[in-house]
Amino acid sequence: MDNAFVEQVRRDMLAFAQLQLRDAALAEDAVQDALTAALTGGQDFAGRSALKTWVFGILRHKIVDLIRQQSRTTPISAFGDDEDSMDQAFDRLFKDNAHWQPAHRPAAWGDPEASLRDKHFWAVFDACLTHLPKNTARVFMMREFLELDTGEVCTAAGISTSNCHVILHRARSALRGCLEKSWFLAGERPC
Repeated sequence: MDNAFVEQVRRDMLAFAQLQLRDAALAEDAVQDALTAALTGGQDFAGRSALKTWVFGILRHKIVDLIRQQSRTTPISAFGDDEDSMDQAFDRLFKDNAHWQPAHRPAAWGDPEASLRDKHFWAVFDACLTHLPKNTARVFMMREFLELDTGEVCTAAGISTSNCHVILHRARSALRGCLEKSWFLAGERPC
């Protein structure tokens, strides 16, 4: 790992850790621990994945441990006003009879598997994730990236199971809309 790689991956790891842990000092400690483990355990890197993926995997495990530890000791703060504006935006996607508004129906994505192999797709995905309200993105990442079960997500975020499912549904819908505009249909419709 050269210095440029370490600095770039550290910035990405720190942003992710701060989103999940909501504590700058704790996030910095988790990133430092993960980088130290990667640097001292470099012989364990088998090359079956990208180096950045392997280092993020180490961070992922450290964050999961910290979230589980936090959920046993301190409840996490409630959701803020940015969640309310997302609720209103989400409600505008549907008619009163719960059917899609014609302009907001999901579009065909062509070959999504090919997109997953394109590194530019992940930059667009990251930008879309960044535009979600912080707590929505946090719940989504805990469930989908950190692979915590719903009960653990609810405990860590201090929310009910039904609220968690609503947040996840709205996060997926918002990401779908953003990805359609910014990736799958780019050039066909204005962003």
